[in-house]
Amino acid sequence: MNARISLDPPRSLLYRAVSWYSKREYGKVIDPVRATAHHKQALWAGSRFEMSVARWKALDPDLKELAVMVTAATIGCSWCMDFGYWANHQRGMDTRKLQDVPVWRESEAFTPLERDVMEYAEAMTVTPPQVEDVLVERLRTALGDAALVELTTMISVENMRARTNSALGLTSQGFKDHCEVPGPAGR
Repeated sequence: MNARISLDPPRSLLYRAVSWYSKREYGKVIDPVRATAHHKQALWAGSRFEMSVARWKALDPDLKELAVMVTAATIGCSWCMDFGYWANHQRGMDTRKLQDVPVWRESEAFTPLERDVMEYAEAMTVTPPQVEDVLVERLRTALGDAALVELTTMISVENMRARTNSALGLTSQGFKDHCEVPGPAGR
């Protein structure tokens, strides 16, 4: 599928600044920036919002990222899955966990708490949401109030990201391709 919006946006000072940052952080201008740049206020607001979200630290980063990836997988955002795999591989997350996110229920790679986080992400993401009180209470007991609020908000944030990217037709940008370590010759 091709993007449903031009990924060659109008140039502006803001776009140049955000593009510079994207290239520095990710090695290229990410497609969500290129798509959003068609609306300067949306690009500005989204950039400020993402910088704020990046500073939240109440929740363990691996739990946060597993929730984000399950949300993206539930929605079916290939751009988000590609980028999430790469970003978490860069952070040092266990490769087996990254590979098993789409099949987390069948995988033995995850702890009980990680499974609860992923179940919560999935339950929040389906329409209508199907969050159960007993699951929230387990998470609240394990994480505390601040981390539960951060988890809930991160899942909501990823719902916005993934649904926007999917609606605009943004697909894999090849990030995951730069993570794989080639196997020995002859295999």
